[in-house]
Amino acid sequence: MDERYAIILAAGKGTRMKSKLYKVLHPVCGKPMVEHIMNRVEEINPNEVVTIVGHGAQEVKAQLDTRSEYALQAEQLGTGHAVIQAADFLKGKKGTTLVISGDTPLLTSETLDQLFEYHQGKNASATILTAHADDPSGYGRILRDRVGIVDRIVEQKDASTEEAQVKEINTGTYCFDNELLFEALDNITTDNVQGEYYLTDIIEILKEQGHIVAAYQTSDFEESIGVNDRVALAQANNIMRRRINRKHMQNGVSFIDPNTSYIDDGVKIGAETIIDPGVSLKGETVIGENCVITQNSQITDSRIEDGVTVKSSTIEESIVYSKADVGPYAHLRPKTEVKQQAHIGNFVEIKNATIGEKTKVGHLTYVGDATLGKEINVGCGTVFVNYDGKNKHHTTVGDHSFIGSAVNLIGPVNIAQNTCLAAGSTITDDVYEDDMAIARARQVNKEGYAKRLPFLQ
Repeated sequence: MDERYAIILAAGKGTRMKSKLYKVLHPVCGKPMVEHIMNRVEEINPNEVVTIVGHGAQEVKAQLDTRSEYALQAEQLGTGHAVIQAADFLKGKKGTTLVISGDTPLLTSETLDQLFEYHQGKNASATILTAHADDPSGYGRILRDRVGIVDRIVEQKDASTEEAQVKEINTGTYCFDNELLFEALDNITTDNVQGEYYLTDIIEILKEQGHIVAAYQTSDFEESIGVNDRVALAQANNIMRRRINRKHMQNGVSFIDPNTSYIDDGVKIGAETIIDPGVSLKGETVIGENCVITQNSQITDSRIEDGVTVKSSTIEESIVYSKADVGPYAHLRPKTEVKQQAHIGNFVEIKNATIGEKTKVGHLTYVGDATLGKEINVGCGTVFVNYDGKNKHHTTVGDHSFIGSAVNLIGPVNIAQNTCLAAGSTITDDVYEDDMAIARARQVNKEGYAKRLPFLQ
């Protein structure tokens, strides 16, 4: 197989996005557009990748890191000018070069592989990836001669009224013979409406030199969508979300309403899991088999093991082990671990804490910076008081303990196993095994005093 190279065009600022974030860094289903492109490029196994950067160069480099070489297009003078910047890396090398835009996140590796195969099968100097568009506005048009051979590409702003009616559009993705590409780039000019160096002018140059120019038309126009504004960004997110959800359903996941389920690219979901409407699964989240994730739950960068139920809750950077249940309306903040068969109930917030096997934290409770053993019952309204205004403090509760309602545990404090904390207590000292701790003032009834208070007057 010939050597393969790739040039990713990622220098544009994207003024139509009206954003401080550079265009190719806008996310589609959880990943920047240029990340999607790099993933697809890597799947075709190139020998070398060069990313053309300009606006937001440092941010793009930070995103892609060492997966690419980088060439700076300091002044944006067109797509042809952008590709020229890769000459220091690729000029003179034998092989086939893919040129692809960083704002086309919907392209698939299957289509790119087919483009390469078609290019090589035609022994072409250049092959254009095209698509049929019912509304071709904004795209360059593919003009063919009477026998269907590509004659040239005309940009929208340079198209005549007749040429603008053509439905076959240029996706902005190409395969080139690498040596011929850089030779032809020396001959392009700015003789056009925009005064830019068009990459598309190479097609005419190569044809005039007697080289074969081909066009491979993808059957799916959606793949070719370029994201230039927020409308197109939303469209791209919708299309990719449909793809992602369809793939999960094909793998045995049930969606009650896939149109209202938001699953990031890269999220893993096991078979027989049920996803309710309004669920959002983000980042590096992994969901096991036979789980139930109910309406409006949001899970980010977390691992949910088999047989877990999450009811309308928020989980961030946490682990929930098998057969536990969370919610409704619970919030697991980063560094939370909920062990097997534990129960986290209504309006419970947990942060940087471990909840042991079969332990129950039922409702209206805050657990922060704590380690709870197994088979503990935590009463309603309990607060682990972990912050003294300057430092965070850890609390440990041993196995088989009972914490009554409305208990405050003032960290740092250690509660041994098999203990009982009486309801309404404020615990400031360690409690030892088999002890019951009571820390509250005795009740005193003031006879007739209520009548003297303002609210009874």
